[in-house]
Amino acid sequence: MSVQIISACRSAVVPRGGAFAALSLHDLGAPVLQAAMAQAGLVAAQVDEVIVSNALGGGGNPARLVALAAGLPQRIAGLSIDRQCAGGLDSLLLARQMILSGAADVVIAGGVESYSRRPLRLVTFADGRQPEAYDHPPFSPWPDRDPDMAQAADQLAQSEGTTREMQDSWAIDSHQKARNAAFGNGEIIPLGDVQTDSFTRNLTPALCARAAAISGSVTAANTSVAADAAAFCVVVSDRMATQLGRSGPTILGGATCGSAPESPGIAPIAAIKAALKQTNLAPNDIDIAEVMEAYAVQAIACVQGAGLKPDRVNLGGGSLARGHPIGVSGTINGVRLYHELERRGCGTGMATIAAAGGIATALVLRA
Repeated sequence: MSVQIISACRSAVVPRGGAFAALSLHDLGAPVLQAAMAQAGLVAAQVDEVIVSNALGGGGNPARLVALAAGLPQRIAGLSIDRQCAGGLDSLLLARQMILSGAADVVIAGGVESYSRRPLRLVTFADGRQPEAYDHPPFSPWPDRDPDMAQAADQLAQSEGTTREMQDSWAIDSHQKARNAAFGNGEIIPLGDVQTDSFTRNLTPALCARAAAISGSVTAANTSVAADAAAFCVVVSDRMATQLGRSGPTILGGATCGSAPESPGIAPIAAIKAALKQTNLAPNDIDIAEVMEAYAVQAIACVQGAGLKPDRVNLGGGSLARGHPIGVSGTINGVRLYHELERRGCGTGMATIAAAGGIATALVLRA
């Protein structure tokens, strides 16, 4: 049995506080899920499960809310997952595993994230002290091995000898590729009046030079901005693809790996190598790669460390040119890879993403 993705779409990516700021998670996710179903020629009764990655919400079960808001049958309980940034790709691998196990024929997998509507977080104390606000939870049980993400990126730049100018050049290239890209074939689903990634711009060396430093050589220009978005893929068995008269790239495999929590930026190297080994491929066999750009230095290090060809990476730009809606960024990479492979007509592609705590996921598709 093989497992295919027969449709893949996303909303535009909008920086927090922007055009999607008033949308709840289900209002943001449901129209995109419905569009993915329509593109696949699915009716609601054919869907077996919905998997939704979400990292910043207030708990509950966002997958259930999105499924109900999209008009899916009440029998679909929905499965919400949180592996931070990696969750959006993990949803696709989980969908594949459900289908291979025989538990499902059709799984809609993806993510939805609203930085704008994320809840305030407070930690409470047993001794009666006033609760204290925090921005993110710990990603390691050892405080000295749980660095601030920007500081970890700067430490990576220092250890790799990656200058600010090199990081800025990567960011400039990301924006330029995004400006030149033609996101057609239903990749971006309009929500309201928004149908393009609003952060993409004509980034120049002069603008990069004026960007505020966040930590050392890591600046506002070579770091992804916090954002809101949703993305979904319809993942099906080959039997169901035949029944629907559809076809799409096959999910050959993938891997999620843990590594040193203090070095989250290079975690994808291990995941890429594991996914390549699992699928009996070499780096040179990858025709197209979508590599997460939470920080430019991270993307540079992972491309070099995994032996990928830079001219095959992020052909339509990366998250530096769009923004980083934490739990859905991995799915967006998967959606981008799907459409690049569909445009090409054949080939092997990889999507990969790192997450806080030193974990990463890589997924391999073949068209």
